[in-house]
Amino acid sequence: MKILVAVDGSEFTQRTLDFLAVHKQSLGPPHQYTVLTVVPAVPPRAASALDRDLLKDYYTEEAEKVLKPVRNFFAERGMTGEFVFETGHAPEHIARAATRGKYDLVVLGSHGHSALGGLVMGSVSSRVLAECKVPVLVTR
Repeated sequence: MKILVAVDGSEFTQRTLDFLAVHKQSLGPPHQYTVLTVVPAVPPRAASALDRDLLKDYYTEEAEKVLKPVRNFFAERGMTGEFVFETGHAPEHIARAATRGKYDLVVLGSHGHSALGGLVMGSVSSRVLAECKVPVLVTR
């Protein structure tokens, strides 16, 4: 099975990884994993004032802060995966990556906001569920 794991470096990422570890029989090492994090874009006006290489380095460093612990988690469990990042709005990039990559499943954590909190603050997991054509497993 081809699985896209969306991570943001929060405690909910750790809960998602714990879920994968506990369910290793069905979601363990024999599967093909891609781990994706989406770094929020620097506002266009600020980005235009920055050197391109500096901006690229910033995005890479921010992504590595999230991906490095996940890479270590995978290595400790004998799991392999591809680790990638994109820049922009997380729900759009996750849903687009799931469709373009022809994944069988998307796994991501939910911050567990109440219905009102989700309405006011928005929810990446809710948006991914709404936009994604691939089955999505949301962990809490």
